[in-house]
Amino acid sequence: MLNFAMGTLYSRFMEKDVKNFEDFHMGILDIFSTFNASLPGKHYDVPLRKEIEECFTVWKAAAESEKKKVFIDFMKKNVKLSKLDDATMITGLVTPPAAMAAKRAGEGVPQLKMIKAIPDVLFVPSATLLALISVKLSRSIFLQNLAS
Repeated sequence: MLNFAMGTLYSRFMEKDVKNFEDFHMGILDIFSTFNASLPGKHYDVPLRKEIEECFTVWKAAAESEKKKVFIDFMKKNVKLSKLDDATMITGLVTPPAAMAAKRAGEGVPQLKMIKAIPDVLFVPSATLLALISVKLSRSIFLQNLAS
């Protein structure tokens, strides 16, 4: 079953008419985008550009009959479920009560009187969403710095 699925992915990938690395990279990104858009609840991490470049080098040098095997091996090795890290979980749990406390404290400050005009129903989810985005961005920047 897995080989059938990978074969289908490869045939869809080859419809893109891959001529250079940019076409190859866009094809890989399209596959992961399709995975993540069509499967509810499950999301897959896209491999690093460096890993895709290494695969492209091997794929380009391979004989036409071996290209499918190189692609399938790459996908089997690099298709990994995205996992929530501890920082994201803690931020998601701690931010709503902290946002409420910060709003209550800010209401007493004369310079922040306008904060009373913002309903709690909008303030708390907005603060939580901003906190989660900042954790996700800082985490990705940190991981990219480690990979370099």
